[in-house]
Amino acid sequence: MHSTFHRLIRIAFWCSAAALVIASLMPVDLLPPQAASIWDKGQHAFGFAWLALLGLLAFEKRPWTVVVGLVILGGVVELLQAATGWRYGEWLDFLADGVGIVFGATLWLAWRRLPTPPR
Repeated sequence: MHSTFHRLIRIAFWCSAAALVIASLMPVDLLPPQAASIWDKGQHAFGFAWLALLGLLAFEKRPWTVVVGLVILGGVVELLQAATGWRYGEWLDFLADGVGIVFGATLWLAWRRLPTPPR
């Protein structure tokens, strides 16, 4: 059961990471219109919080690898957006990614501190 859980969480992590990268690099006119720029930052924070939580659950023995990897992913996505010609990279988006990673890691730490049910 434990290995099945980790396998499913790993699949969810990699699928979520792929979806985030694809959505981040799509032309803007293919995406729903943004009501306000603050919502864009919220999407960045939420997406990376989700990836951090899933990644840390999936690879719990390598938390620093997950966190550093996600920070690098956030930076690479911003650089790739700047290179597309139809998107642009922003330092504030990268900062929002970092806020999301910290939030997701905090949730993971709280999850780990929950008492385990008796077997």
